[in-house]
Amino acid sequence: MNFPPWVSRASSPFVSTSGPDFVVNGSLLKYIGTNAYWLPTLNTNEDIWNTLGNVSALGIKVIRLWAFNDVDTIPVNGTWFQLIKDGTVSVNDGPNGLQKLDTRGLYVILSLTNNWDPFANATAVTNSSIPRNYLSNNYGGMDLYVQQFGLQTHDQFYTNPSILTSFMNYTTQVVSRYVNSPSVFSYELANDPRCNSTFPASSNCTTETITTWHATVAAHIRSIDPNHLISSGVGGYMCTDCPKLYPLTPSPAPPAPSPALGKKKRSQGKPVTKEQILRERSERRRRNRETAKRAGTLVEDGVRIRGRWVSTATKRQQTSTTGSLYDGAYGVDSQDISNIPDIGFSSFQLFPDQQSYGPDDSNVAPWQSVEQNGAQWITNQAQSASAVGKPAVLTGFGLVTQTNAPYFVPFNSTVAPFATDENSTGYGVTSQEQASTYTSWINTGIAAGLNGIVQYQWGQTNLTAEPGTTISPSTTTGQSPTPSSPGEAPTPQETTGESPNDGYSMFVVWPFYSDMY
Repeated sequence: MNFPPWVSRASSPFVSTSGPDFVVNGSLLKYIGTNAYWLPTLNTNEDIWNTLGNVSALGIKVIRLWAFNDVDTIPVNGTWFQLIKDGTVSVNDGPNGLQKLDTRGLYVILSLTNNWDPFANATAVTNSSIPRNYLSNNYGGMDLYVQQFGLQTHDQFYTNPSILTSFMNYTTQVVSRYVNSPSVFSYELANDPRCNSTFPASSNCTTETITTWHATVAAHIRSIDPNHLISSGVGGYMCTDCPKLYPLTPSPAPPAPSPALGKKKRSQGKPVTKEQILRERSERRRRNRETAKRAGTLVEDGVRIRGRWVSTATKRQQTSTTGSLYDGAYGVDSQDISNIPDIGFSSFQLFPDQQSYGPDDSNVAPWQSVEQNGAQWITNQAQSASAVGKPAVLTGFGLVTQTNAPYFVPFNSTVAPFATDENSTGYGVTSQEQASTYTSWINTGIAAGLNGIVQYQWGQTNLTAEPGTTISPSTTTGQSPTPSSPGEAPTPQETTGESPNDGYSMFVVWPFYSDMY
């Protein structure tokens, strides 16, 4: 039986939704999660199980990972799921293929493709010294399809019939494996889909292009699997003034469980508007100015005319526009996507090192501007999900620290811009600022009613290292092995290694995760 995505199945072991809540085994579910896109690439099943055990030991209930690993040449070593070559595809369901997804013990969000694949663009600068699958953008994805099908623009992934058929065939292979597995939390259609990537967007790509693709693929998955939730994976970008393919309608909401004693029952909210966004930014700026004035640290940011401070033309323009987050510039209307009937819940991301989430405020420290803009983003996303009457999940958030700055690689790049000491000086927040910001964002999310909060990303040590794989051996000096001089003993290789670090990995226990839900 095909259950509509809002229908709760009482004591079912499969996660479902009831109005704005997740339900499993007859109980409401809220969760803290983590990302480990690299988990299926680990060299031994023991490493996978140990990683899941360490994650679970912190009380984390959900892990998000890549359920795709596309190549255009079959590698000698390591994991790969699908060969895409010259317009043809073949799926690897062997021990180094889809079988690596057969994880148990935690709920998993299976992401089916990626918007980002700079390695597919022959004109892009790439770093060949990084092992394959080390970076999250080195697993193939949309642009590899575009390249291998002989096309030119990123959004042809969403519209080309041959690519769409090939992608849905791959999706069928994955979904069919797990129809009866309660371990799957949801199938995520794509990581951060939008009109552009390393390949440019065509002039024809609009929010309706991306929304239509979501509806098509979600309906295909639902025709195969009636048991599991389907989610989008978008970054959360909105278009407050765009026409909707799935407009909000005042239809009767399904009955929701009675709230616990002392708790109020949530009502369906209103959609986010441009006027609201500008009003909230103005109010926050006013509060910051008042606090700075009382502290004697007020910074005026205009020009002085006849004894009064007047904002400049640039400042007035900045305060009258919402910017690319809310105007559909990326071809994404997350509210419209969330309102697709087969989409079970709303999802969004938060990565200030990749994307600005609002104007800076000179009357607070730069990291506090980041924290405040992020908190508003979280609140707006929760409101948008409430408007469509579905749960909301922050599927990835991260902030680069000064310690991690040398390892930081943007999602649309293969090069670490701060890898050298000269470039990394001063970039990133301190570990204490990161912890404070994460705590603020998590508390904001809980207060706003988010149903899941997923940190990016988990860091794991003591992993088995094998040549030519994601976890490759290094020497004890951290360098690749080199021939020794005559009579000199070779530099020994390490037999264990760490999980990939793209600037966000955390290899220590996270105090802000304790007892959050």
